[in-house]
Amino acid sequence: MNDNKNASMAMAANADGTVNAGNADAALGTKTPAKKKSSGALLGAAFLMATSAIGPGFLTQTSSFTGQHQASFGFVILASVILAAIAQLNIWRVLCATGLRGQDIANKVLPGLGYFLSALIVLGGLVFNIGNVGGGALGFNTLLGIPTTVGYVLTGAIAIAVFLSKNAKGVMDTLVKILGGVMIAVIFVVILIVKPPVGDAVVNTFAPSTGYSALFPAILTLLGGTVGGYITFSGAHRLIDAGMTGESKMKDVTKSSVTGILIAALVRVFLFLAVLGVVAKGATLDSANPAADAFRQGAGELGYRFAGLVLLCAAVTSVIGAAYTSVSFLKTFNKSIADHENYWVIGFIAVSTLVMIISGSPAALLIIAGAVNGLILPISLGISLIASQKKSIMGANYKHPTVLLVLGIIVVIISAYVGVKSLRNFSKLFG
Repeated sequence: MNDNKNASMAMAANADGTVNAGNADAALGTKTPAKKKSSGALLGAAFLMATSAIGPGFLTQTSSFTGQHQASFGFVILASVILAAIAQLNIWRVLCATGLRGQDIANKVLPGLGYFLSALIVLGGLVFNIGNVGGGALGFNTLLGIPTTVGYVLTGAIAIAVFLSKNAKGVMDTLVKILGGVMIAVIFVVILIVKPPVGDAVVNTFAPSTGYSALFPAILTLLGGTVGGYITFSGAHRLIDAGMTGESKMKDVTKSSVTGILIAALVRVFLFLAVLGVVAKGATLDSANPAADAFRQGAGELGYRFAGLVLLCAAVTSVIGAAYTSVSFLKTFNKSIADHENYWVIGFIAVSTLVMIISGSPAALLIIAGAVNGLILPISLGISLIASQKKSIMGANYKHPTVLLVLGIIVVIISAYVGVKSLRNFSKLFG
């Protein structure tokens, strides 16, 4: 054993005979603080992306569609996860290979395009954040019976507290991992209580009894909700902030991206099974709050409280993700924003909270944001695919995988169709 130790230390020695502690750790197979920090950032980025996607709207969509399509909704989840993974892998790879954020890539593709993309992201992020604050208040009310106005303030205060910390990004990484884990654990407990028909769900995931064409609208809706708007950029921008850039980091970036998609998919699958265990027995869900109603019908008052906890975790993490990512689209345009990033994020959250308190219901704003959000994915993915073919942006030696390029183009076409369709929602404001 001593011989092995001596050999390891010898391998860690510098040319001048001194021993480098970091090299010694590497030779002995232990993680240095830098490696631990990198691993934490990679997992934190994955959870940030996943929990940004898992907001109040995510819970409502999944529960509503499960009530509508029952076991066949499994196919919708499978298809949307595949499409989301294609979009995510393309965008994260281009951004992290260059070390440039989405707005900077866009400006290199076409001068001024980055400002347009940033305007879309920040507008959509702000309005959805208002809705996320509302979701947090509903979570507090369901869980503890706290009045909604107080819930608005508490939700905003929790998110703001994260960015008051000197190590805000580290706290953010830790919090989204904890709250994401809580959501997974709580929903899993409900699954055990309601005992869903898992075998039927598995069969319908690959051969839906409703037929494939009937599920297409749900697939398109879930695609926008999983990687639309600011969501797809959240993890990539976090990795850029952590210095995880360059072609040598592509393996880690890909792993983090896929992990984020799988975490979001796991929560969606668990929620699907929990709700399926209720609707498969003939229950009809309350359209106003289908997730909470499913939990209540399946697991009684305890299930209802669990739904409140899940909703609260989903809302808080989405508020954090939306605020952080939206401000990250502004900070390269102005040095003052970059130097005082945390204060801008706090201001973003404070404005969202204040608007929610004053308006009480951001219904009209959410319709606008939904339409804007539907347009962002084809634009952002299209920009990334164009950039991936430009050596002036990617570097002379970079080669973007052809498979990702081709599949990415297909997703651009599909998501563009969704975006155009979402514009019709504007008519609801004037009808």
